[in-house]
Amino acid sequence: MTFTRTAIPDVIMINPTVHGDERGYFIETFRADKLEAFLGFKVNFCQDNESKSTQGVLRGLHYQLPPHAQTKLVRVIEGAVLDIAVDIRKGSPTFGAHVSVELTGENKRQLFIPKGFAHGFLVLSESATFAYKVDNYYSPECDRGIAFDDETIGIDWKIEKAKLQLSLKDTKQPLLKEADLFDYCKDLYV
Repeated sequence: MTFTRTAIPDVIMINPTVHGDERGYFIETFRADKLEAFLGFKVNFCQDNESKSTQGVLRGLHYQLPPHAQTKLVRVIEGAVLDIAVDIRKGSPTFGAHVSVELTGENKRQLFIPKGFAHGFLVLSESATFAYKVDNYYSPECDRGIAFDDETIGIDWKIEKAKLQLSLKDTKQPLLKEADLFDYCKDLYV
């Protein structure tokens, strides 16, 4: 398992070691000891989530505010997605910037997304099964989002807007400048 910092250093790409032969493969998808040694702090994941979506489904950009902010460890079991993490920590040197990576069932990559980031993904394949760990439970009162098409963020979703499949919730999210955000210093590890 290798860990690599992305263009936004707090977002980490994880490449698990795949042990395979003619029978199939085996991977460790999560090792707390290795992740925490790389990060330098503990992560206490408490819930696993999974979704299945069809091509063109865009979920996001979502996050939760403190005291129920969430760190996520995301991966694709089957299919392919364009995965996005946006820095929404006011005062951060990378505020408003985003990381965009392709996660697939084939490449087995994972993305570690800390508190203070909005997250979303677009299904590129016919369908995709998306799995993720979180370190805090869902809280409707802390649930927030940002418009997926906010031009100040400038995400290239690699698909025509008319072909996207969005929830009603995701069509009504505010722009970054209007959203409830994190404070870079104060809210980081609440």
